[in-house]
Amino acid sequence: MRVCVPITGDGSVDPRWGRAEVLALAEVDDGELKSWEEFEVHWGESHEASTEARHHAEVARFLRDHSVEAVVADHMGPGMLAMLDRMKIRVRLGASGIARNAVVLPLP
Repeated sequence: MRVCVPITGDGSVDPRWGRAEVLALAEVDDGELKSWEEFEVHWGESHEASTEARHHAEVARFLRDHSVEAVVADHMGPGMLAMLDRMKIRVRLGASGIARNAVVLPLP
C-alpha cells in the first residue's frame, strides 16, 4: 500500500498536513516498510497564496500522480477529509512521533 505522511526535518510526523513542506511516500506491505521517498511540496506557501479549492486541487493532484492509497497525519480539516473520502483514500489521524514507524501501523 502506498502511504503518504507529512514529515519534519528530523523524521517526525509533521502536524501540518495541509501546510506540509515535505511529504514521504512509503510502500508498506503487511506491516513492513518496503520503500521510502521524500518530496518537497511547500504546501504552506500555496495554502496561504491561493484559494482553498486551488490548494485542495494541488493536494489531490500530488496524491493521484503518486498513486497514494492512504494518508497518515496528525489532523486535517473537514474539507480535506471530505476530499480524501471522495478520492477513496484511507486516512488515519492522530499520528505523531517517528514517521517511519507511524506509516506501518494498521489503518482503520
